[in-house]
Amino acid sequence: MAYVISDDCISCGARAGTCPCEAISEGAEHYEIDAEKCADCGACAAACPVEAISEK
Repeated sequence: MAYVISDDCISCGARAGTCPCEAISEGAEHYEIDAEKCADCGACAAACPVEAISEK
C-alpha cells in the first residue's frame, strides 16, 4: 500500500528529499507519490509539516 499526498499539500518540498525511493515528484497542483516506486516506509509522512501525506 503506497502513501498518497492530499490537496492539503502546500508544495513546500520538505518531503521530496526524504524519500529513499525517489517516489515523490512535483505534480501540476502539488507534489505526488509514484505508487510503483513507494516502499511504504513513511519517511515522507513524518517530514510533512502540514500532515498532507497518509497511507492509501
